[in-house]
Amino acid sequence: MSLHFRECEDTDLDTLVNISKSTFSDAFEKDNDPEDFQKYINEAFHYKKLAAELANKDSLFHFVYDDETLVGYFKWNIGAAQTDVHDPNALEIERIYVIGEHQGKKIGSWMLKKVIAQAESLKKSYIWLGVWEHNPKAIQFYQRHGFAKFGEHPYFIGSDRQTDWLLRLNI
Repeated sequence: MSLHFRECEDTDLDTLVNISKSTFSDAFEKDNDPEDFQKYINEAFHYKKLAAELANKDSLFHFVYDDETLVGYFKWNIGAAQTDVHDPNALEIERIYVIGEHQGKKIGSWMLKKVIAQAESLKKSYIWLGVWEHNPKAIQFYQRHGFAKFGEHPYFIGSDRQTDWLLRLNI
């Protein structure tokens, strides 16, 4: 396996929309009301919304490749782009997804190490993220990498109010 990543550009918008919808759907569609879920997908991964996020200098999307094959992506936010904490000393991981057939190959751990290295180079004190309270595999993944729960916040899938645990890793 030869993993590498690159920052997404405006010209990547179609691919970004597709991978965002497909990985999120694979992970969560089965656990949500179909109508609420479709509403969420249509809003959260709309072309205009993702284009605006791509244009934000405090948000960065990265595609991850194994040789030439796209295997996942991640997004991190700093400054005002953070979705909840808004601490200038923090970096938020908003998304980290591996395409289904590439899961189980430690790609998520590799991506997380790259984000940690980026946070260190930006002189951030900690990394934080939100993870659905009913996603034990993801919670265990982050806890295995040293993240600890420090709070909760609401997260809406359509009109369905869910709870995300806020996890933090001090650097």
